[in-house]
Parts: sequence; C-alpha cells; structure tokens
Amino acid sequence: MRKQIVSVLLSLFLFTGCDSWLDIVPEEDMTTIDTDFETRGDAQFWLRSCYTFLQRAVACVEKNEFVVGCDETVYGSYLFDTGEFPGIYIATGLQNSVNPYADRWIAKEINSQGEGRSDYYTAINLCNIFISKIDQVYNMDRKEKAEWKAEVQAVKAYYYFELIRHYGPIVLMDDNIDPNASIDVLKQPRSHVDSCFASVVRLCDEAAQVLPSFNEQENDLHAYFSKEAALALKARALLYQASPLFNGNPDYAAFTNKNGKPLFSATVDKEKWKRAAEAAEEAIAACRQGNKHLVDNLAGKTDLQTHMLNVENSIATYNFTSDEVLWMVKNWGGESNSMWSWTLPNLNSDPNHRLSGTVISPSLKMVEMFYTANGLPLEQDPTYSSNWYSLTQESDPAYTDVVALNEDILLLHTKREPRFYASIAADRCYWRLGARDNQNYKVTAYQGEDFGLKSKRLTSLVPENLSGYWIKKWSSSKADLFNYKSGVAALGESPFPMMRVAELYLIAAEAWNEYEGPGKNAYDNLNVVRKRAGIPDVEESWEMARDKGKYKRQDGLREIIQREWNIEFAFEGYRFWNVRRWKTAPMELNDKLYGWNVAGNTAQKFYNGGRPIVVKSDNKFVAPRDYFWPIRSEEVLISGCRQNLGW
Repeated sequence: MRKQIVSVLLSLFLFTGCDSWLDIVPEEDMTTIDTDFETRGDAQFWLRSCYTFLQRAVACVEKNEFVVGCDETVYGSYLFDTGEFPGIYIATGLQNSVNPYADRWIAKEINSQGEGRSDYYTAINLCNIFISKIDQVYNMDRKEKAEWKAEVQAVKAYYYFELIRHYGPIVLMDDNIDPNASIDVLKQPRSHVDSCFASVVRLCDEAAQVLPSFNEQENDLHAYFSKEAALALKARALLYQASPLFNGNPDYAAFTNKNGKPLFSATVDKEKWKRAAEAAEEAIAACRQGNKHLVDNLAGKTDLQTHMLNVENSIATYNFTSDEVLWMVKNWGGESNSMWSWTLPNLNSDPNHRLSGTVISPSLKMVEMFYTANGLPLEQDPTYSSNWYSLTQESDPAYTDVVALNEDILLLHTKREPRFYASIAADRCYWRLGARDNQNYKVTAYQGEDFGLKSKRLTSLVPENLSGYWIKKWSSSKADLFNYKSGVAALGESPFPMMRVAELYLIAAEAWNEYEGPGKNAYDNLNVVRKRAGIPDVEESWEMARDKGKYKRQDGLREIIQREWNIEFAFEGYRFWNVRRWKTAPMELNDKLYGWNVAGNTAQKFYNGGRPIVVKSDNKFVAPRDYFWPIRSEEVLISGCRQNLGW
C-alpha cells in the first residue's frame, strides 16, 4: 500500500470555482503544506477538498454503483454501451481484480492536469492533513477551528465506512505515515473489521460533541456534516457491524491478514444489535431536539395526494434545504448527472423534445414490492385479488388524478399504497410534472401512445423503456415536463441526499427486533415511517393479513422490516447494500427481471395476456466472492494485503 499512504501534493488552484472542485489529486510529493494553512481562506479550500471525492462517486448517478447496480431497475444495451454506470457491470458479474469497477481503494485516473488519484484513501490522507494542521491558521477563532476539525473527522469516518462496506476489513490510517519510512512500515496490514467500525464510531462521537445541529448551519453548509448527521452515520455503521455480513460471518471465519491475525469474529455477538438500536435512538433524539423530522406537513388536494406529496419531498434538497435530509452532497457535473435525466419520458406530444427519453425503468419486482392500500404485501391482503395481472376499472373518487377512473387498468395498478404512486408511474395512472392542472399526465404506455414505444420494435440505438414503468422518484412534480431542465433548475440546486431521518427509525426497528424480538420498541419505530407513508400501523395491517401472526414472530417481523427498507428507500441505492449486509444477495440478485411487452399496441398485447415477460436476464451474483470488492491485483502484489475471497 505504498503509494496510497504517501503524502500528496495539492495544487489549490484545482479547488477553485463554485462547481469545479478537485476531480483527482496529483500523485506527487508534497512540499509546502504549512503554507496552505496560513489563512482561513486557504484552510477553507482544503476543507472543501475533503468532501470532493464524494461528489462524483456518490452524487453523480453515472458514477455511483448502487443506484442502478441492483434488481430495482432494468435497462438495455443503450445504457450498457455508454461505458458509464459501474453498477451495471457489477450487477452482471463483470467485476474484476485487474481494474475494478468503482474502485475506492486505489483509483488512478488521468485528466488534463495529468495522472492523479480519486480513491478514498487519498481522501483520508487529505483529512488527516487538515486535522493535524487546522490549529495553526492564524485568523480563525478556536470555536470555528474545532467545528471545522469535527467536520473533517466526520467525513473521514464516512470514507472509512464506505471502504468497510466495499472491502470488509481495511487498513486504518489514524495518522499519515512518513513517505520516507521503510517499505515494511509503509506496508500496513488490514485491521479486524470490528476495529474498523470502532474507528468510525469514535470519529463520529468526537465530531458530534462539537458540531452544530443541521438547522444552526447556513443553507450552503448543509453539504457539510452536522451533529445529527454524525450520529446518524454512527448508527448506520453499528447497524452494518451487527448485520450477518460482518457479525459472525462463517464465510470469513478463517480469513486473516498477512500476519495471520483474524479479520472477522467467528461467532455472532447479539449485543451489537443493542448498540445499533441505542445509537439510532440517540440520533433520533438529536433530530427531535434540532427540529429534524420526516416530511409530513405538505397538503395535496386529497388525502392520497397529500401522502404522495410528503413522500416525494422526503428526498428533496432544493437550495440545500430539507426537514428530513440530514446530510447532502453537492452534485458533480451539474443536474445533467441527476437520475431524472435517465428516467423521464420523451413524450410523443412533447413539442420541444429536450429530454433524451427513458433509459432506466423499474423492474416488475419492485412494482410488486410496494404494499396495498392496507399496508400489506399483495399476497397477504385478503381483499386484494390474486389475479394481479387482470384488467379492472377503478371508480373510487379517492384515486382522482392518481388513477384513471372508469376505464380499463391493470389491477396491479389499483388500490396501492401512496409510496407506490409517489415512486412509480404505471400505465393508466397519472404523473404530475408541472404546476398547472393540464400538466397531470395520464400514463398511456402502449406502443404508439404518448408514453409508449415510438417504433414498432425495440432497438439499442435510442433510449427505450424496457419494463413499461417509469421511476417518479428523483423528479419534481413542480417542474414542467416539456421544459424540465430549466424548470427544475429554477427550484434551486439539488444536492444528493446522503442520509435522512427515516433511516434512523428503520435502523432502530431492525436492531430492536434482532436484539429482543417483536415488541413496542420495534413496532413504534416502524410505525413512524408507515404513518408518513399513509398506511396503517404494522399491528393493525397484519391483523387483517392472511398470515396474521407473522408480525409477532422475530423472523416474520424481520421480513416485514426488510420490505419496509426496500419500499421506503426504493431507487435510492439502499437495497444494493442491504441485500449484501443481510446476506440475501444470492437469492435476490440472480433473479430474472420482468416487465411488459412494450412493443404491444393493445392491452392484450402489452400485457401479453396477463403473462409478464423477461426483460433482463444477465444479473449475476457469486457468493461469497461478490459480497466485497476485490483489491486491485497490482496493489495486492505491492502491499502484501490479503485479497478478498474469490478474487
């Protein structure tokens, strides 16, 4: 690991410009670090650089691997052939150890300024320098120095956390190592995974004692860590540590570092769940004190539209403001790299045709994941027909402007929970994209219809929707579809939401259930999320279910909570990591994915007589290999780091 722990030259001119922070760090010897911490302005440039590595790796949908690297979405050759979207190649089993996709360990790149580094160890190096040098700035008071140091401690903790969930045990860098040290000193071993998580927790605790709350920050500082965000990261890290992938994982029971020391514990420690639950409760209490809460105060024309509006705005971060989001990261490359640029339709009726058209669409698996209006899975709701793929008509006025009334519609698209209608656009349902009443578009998905396939057959040469559904999440109902880019820009800059309050309640619910089984602690936290979603409490819903006792059993409630994660955070990238930490990935990520015959120009042809068709069949997950990223093979040879299993 020689080069990733040597000091790095930072040319500060690379940091300047409101949207052009550091892309990659030149790999040269550092010479004048002290001069970079003479003034507050110099230190602020460095502070911003510590966050920059997240802008492209997370906030740019083309570069992060988890938004489209799972079974939530489908896409065709058009997207595959872009050469972007590392998640696509990871999902299809093309990860490799020679030049890993989404490499966070040691990523070398070339730009106009030469060869540089964009990996998280380089970011940690910068954080360590900042932490050690900030106190020498002469024109800052002690309080501001302490807060800036705490921010960088928290972002360092986040880089540690990302490395852990990518690679498992990592090399900890509490301090930078002298680049002139011996090779043996430079070749640091990987640490036990519990020690890695402990470092994350320690940094978060130290930062949270100093950081101001979210609402005490200026709006443009919401892209920096707050007290609530630091405590939320601590809770998330402890949840991962308690989860099956890290807690007594038998696949890695004999895995050691190069010195022969174990890197995983061989037995399950139940107390880890308690620590995760308590950390989540601590973070929730801090959110209450700082007036951070689930978005639940918006109003639509009907109860259903009210819940949909609240769900839509749960991830909204326009102008760096949000009641619910605890931490957000500035977009890299502007709004063109946002999810909506790949999911919004190019309607036949659009006079401007400024949108490229839908390339990424929901899988039928995710369409069916959402609950019924009674807060139950489709198969558990006795009031819901078992023939989901038959046509029906909806006449209930409660669904006005959400579902097309009194015309043929797939039963699957009726009487679903508000999060379904807020997250997915389905045939013969409505999608509001604009403030005027005539901008509530009825989704007509058959070939030749407004939303439908323009040609009579699929081709990989143009953007096409393969499943017959559209992702509503990440779009705004306030922006005019036909002028969407300018309309959404007028709402203000929209940074990527990294954490939100809903996550804390689901962490608490999951951890309490694993520690003590079903009960008040698990139910109450779960019900906070369900209430905002507009569905009954878990106890009320499941008392009407086909399996009435499921929520009273630990394994049953575990499945319910996991499904709640999948629904609440659909298309936000959480499922990619959750199925790994739950160790359910082999069962989930090798599935064929289904949709409808988008070349069909009638209901009978589009729905294929009520028989979904395979639209994606190349997903591949090999266990235990694919639970963790490979370390670049060249780095393994140089550093002597033990490679992860299967690589």
